[in-house]
Amino acid sequence: MTGNTDTEPNDQNDDDDHYVLRLFVTGASLNSRRAVVNIKEICETYMKGKYSLEIVDVYQQKTIAEQEQIIALPLLIKSAPLPARRLIGDMSDTQKVLRGLGISIET
Repeated sequence: MTGNTDTEPNDQNDDDDHYVLRLFVTGASLNSRRAVVNIKEICETYMKGKYSLEIVDVYQQKTIAEQEQIIALPLLIKSAPLPARRLIGDMSDTQKVLRGLGISIET
């Protein structure tokens, strides 16, 4: 057994419960920085220890952006658990992001 492994990709105790996320951004633009901060906060609040998050700067990794056929940024892609989803924007609307990720919270 290991100790604290909050968001390491290999820490997948239950594949159905582990979120695999990729956030595509454009450098250090204001919207990109906002999206990174917002999605990290959402992940740590609602999926702590059950997610892996990769941040991809399309300026530095154009091939990946082309493979994913990205047309708008920032873009969050959830590849697991299925169904896969795509969310566009700065991730500031927490409720909308949670719905898009398929996470329901009791209010």
